[in-house]
Amino acid sequence: MKKYITLIFLIILFGFTYTFRKPLYNLYRTYLIKENKNITLNEKNNYSRDYNFNYVSLTNNFSPSNYQDLLNIYFTVLNSGITTFSFYCPNNYTECINDVDSLANNQKTLSTINNFVHPFNSFKHLETSYDDYGKVTLKIEHIYTDSDIKLIESKVKNIEKEIWQNNMTEEDKIKAAHNYIINNSKYDKDRSDNNIVKYKSDTAYGTLLEGYSLCGGYTDAMELFLEDMNLKSYKVASENHVWNALYINENWYHLDLTWDDPITTDGSDILEYNFFLITTSELESLEAEQHIYDKTIYSELAT
Repeated sequence: MKKYITLIFLIILFGFTYTFRKPLYNLYRTYLIKENKNITLNEKNNYSRDYNFNYVSLTNNFSPSNYQDLLNIYFTVLNSGITTFSFYCPNNYTECINDVDSLANNQKTLSTINNFVHPFNSFKHLETSYDDYGKVTLKIEHIYTDSDIKLIESKVKNIEKEIWQNNMTEEDKIKAAHNYIINNSKYDKDRSDNNIVKYKSDTAYGTLLEGYSLCGGYTDAMELFLEDMNLKSYKVASENHVWNALYINENWYHLDLTWDDPITTDGSDILEYNFFLITTSELESLEAEQHIYDKTIYSELAT
């Protein structure tokens, strides 16, 4: 008889727990582990940036209340360089999971956030998972491996010793880096035109260590020199192109090494300065197709 009573009790307990699993879990979250209140992100690597942008900002608030908060959380996590992180959608943000799902499946927006972090912290693959109770987990695979970074950093330091002098202005140093990258790499036409992949030309590795570039490689490589100069910068993306934007002399400027390294019919190398530290109005007067970008995202350049 006691066995039947115990069995009935367990069935009732299981049924109660299953029926009220969400409220019980929310109580557990709120009063026992306090997940909504105490989440912090203290870990970051040497490539995390400590400044904000108009589109996304660093945050200490991992209990989002709107879509912009989610963008800021994703940016903060990517900027830190960590590979996994979890936060929780609060109960009063009823559309949180729907917004997370929308963001997780919007590769364009995720790639845009990528443009605001250091190249070494940019992701190759970003996986978002969530459960019925509002726990959201981000898992990040980075574009640059540790071995890649070690080789690239060594190369950049050696280049800087070669091309930079103590009496140079910031603009002089930018021009020297611009010239070195263009003079020591070629546009990877086989990859862009025929999808023949021989080099890591879409990254700084291909540009600096293999001598072949696509626009992503030019831009990442230049970004590394700008970082070492402690200049605020990011990558600007149009539909089919990417280039640098940087803040210098209290203004934002465009810098496009790809277009300053044009392809010639006879294969000769040319170094130009048409897209060197130019304003948005100057950019638009020079080229109006490949450089069409969303000014609500890269709004610093509108001023």
